[in-house]
Amino acid sequence: RMNPAPSNINSSYYDQSDYYKKNAAHLLDFKSRFQRYRVRKLREIYDPNAEETVLDLGCGWGTLCWSLANRVQHITGLDFSETSIRLCNERLQGESYANVTFIQGDARGTEMPSETYDLVIAADLFEHLYPNDSDKVTREVFRLLKSQGRFSIWTPNRSHIIEILKNRNILFRKDETHVDYKSMRKLLKMLEEAGFVVEKHYYAESHIPFFRHIERIFLRFLPPFRRRIAILAYKP
Repeated sequence: RMNPAPSNINSSYYDQSDYYKKNAAHLLDFKSRFQRYRVRKLREIYDPNAEETVLDLGCGWGTLCWSLANRVQHITGLDFSETSIRLCNERLQGESYANVTFIQGDARGTEMPSETYDLVIAADLFEHLYPNDSDKVTREVFRLLKSQGRFSIWTPNRSHIIEILKNRNILFRKDETHVDYKSMRKLLKMLEEAGFVVEKHYYAESHIPFFRHIERIFLRFLPPFRRRIAILAYKP
C-alpha cells in the first residue's frame, strides 16, 4: 500500500524527506546518458557564452551549475531547500570554481537586484510548482533579467507515455513532487502575460536509446511521443 502524498510539497518536504537521496544517482553522474542528454538539450535551447551571467532556478544538486561553469562568466544556483544548498556548497568546497555561487532563496521572490542576469534557466522546475507559484516565478524572472535577457524552460510533457504510466504507478514510480504539469499552451500564455516575447518553443525526444528515434518521427503529430517541452523567451 502506498503512502498518501503530502497535501503541500514545500521546502520542509525536500529538507525532511529522503528526496535528495532517492533521486540523486542519475543526476550526480555527469557521464550518464541522462545527464549528458539533459545538458545537451538545454544548450540547444540556449547556449550561454563566456560574457554572460546565469541563474539556475531550483538548482537541486547543482548539476547544471557544474556543467556550465566553464562556459559562462558566473552562474548562481538558487533553491528554497536548505538541504540542496548545503549539498551544493559542500561540493563547491572541493572544486576550483570561482564563478559559481549557491544561494538559498524563494524563486517567487528572490530579493535579488533587478536586471542582474543575462540568462535564467528553469530546468525541471515548473512541474514542481503549484499554479499560483508558477505565475509568481515567471514575473520574478522577468524582473531579474536584463533587457534582452533570456529565459530557458525545460519541463516534462504530461501527455508523454512515460509520464502517463508514472502518474498511474505503472512500471514507473509516481513522483509526488510533480504537483502541476504545465502544457505548452499554459507556459506560453504565462510568459506572454508576464511581458516576455517567445523566441522559440518545441517538443523534444527522450534520452532512451532507439525509442528516441521513434519519438523524433512522431512527436510533431502524436502527444504520447512528446517527452519534453522546451521554450526560449526574452525580455524586450
